[in-house]
Amino acid sequence: MFGGVYNKRRCLVTGNTGFKGSWLGFWLTRLGAQVCGVSLPAEKLSHWALLEKEYETVFCDIRDLEALHKVFVSFKPETVFHLAAQPLVRLSYREPVETFSTNVMGTVNCLECCRLTESVENIVVVTTDKCYENPENGVPFKESDPLGGFDPYSGSKGAAEIAVASFNRSFFRGAEYAPGCATARAGNVIGGGDWAADRLIPDLVRGAAAGQKARLRNPDSVRPWQHLLEPLSGYLQLGAQLLADKEKFSGSWNFGPAVSDTLTVGEVAEKMHKGWGNMQFEYEKEKNAPHEASLLRLDCSKAARELQWQGVWNAGTAIEYTVNWYREFYENNCVKTAENLECYCREAEKRGMVWTK
Repeated sequence: MFGGVYNKRRCLVTGNTGFKGSWLGFWLTRLGAQVCGVSLPAEKLSHWALLEKEYETVFCDIRDLEALHKVFVSFKPETVFHLAAQPLVRLSYREPVETFSTNVMGTVNCLECCRLTESVENIVVVTTDKCYENPENGVPFKESDPLGGFDPYSGSKGAAEIAVASFNRSFFRGAEYAPGCATARAGNVIGGGDWAADRLIPDLVRGAAAGQKARLRNPDSVRPWQHLLEPLSGYLQLGAQLLADKEKFSGSWNFGPAVSDTLTVGEVAEKMHKGWGNMQFEYEKEKNAPHEASLLRLDCSKAARELQWQGVWNAGTAIEYTVNWYREFYENNCVKTAENLECYCREAEKRGMVWTK
């Protein structure tokens, strides 16, 4: 897969104890990579106990440049996937300074470590679809659209994008031995192992497991839902292509489902309820609730055209696998991470996805 470029490759993953990062680290080990994770300790890692044995994790705050640089010096990474972040919109209203310091200066510190480490050949910085200035007019965002952000989380991610572009222009682009560097923007992802507060899927499954009714906000809000393996395949394909042609593939990239596959919060909740069986929820309109975008779509034609990347599972399939993962965890203390990945890759191969070769 991915042309075999990750086999025996030294890959550093920041945020590897988080939702996306833990799956990415797992996938990289299956590709034969030598992985080093850099992260804060996670609040709940029981389902990743097996994965922790697969590779080394260094507990380090990415806002500590000196400590982070020591990890780079010791491990000598060839590929860097930067996913560490404060990823929650509502938490960003309560802790804006921490959000900006983690998402902006943490990213700058990672880029600086890459700049100072000769072994680094390619960098993929993961941001979000919320980095765009969003007029909520229904038009899918292209990578060239203006950056912005109403809330501190979105604004911090827009600022991180600007920081990456600055490092690209100042240090990476055109320099013979500099790494290729790209940003990846994805929408709402679902799948097993997300334990965050104030997120739709974790709130639903926690409520169902406890026999309680989950309270949902903004049922009519539209999001580009996808299984997290979808953007991860995009990140890995992007990283591989940066090694082939860093000038062509540096820059920003959208990874999301087809526009026709976007669902409302209410539609996702109904599908989760149907799959789980005894899941209960109610809609609750909060008074004086902080602003959250109600409409968000991505134009992923650039990734389809230049990376030959597209989604494998539709939203319904993604929800089905997500329900099954959590049911196995809560009812049988068993995780289906490896099985999910194998099923996804088999389906991708059947569909002729270029990255499966």
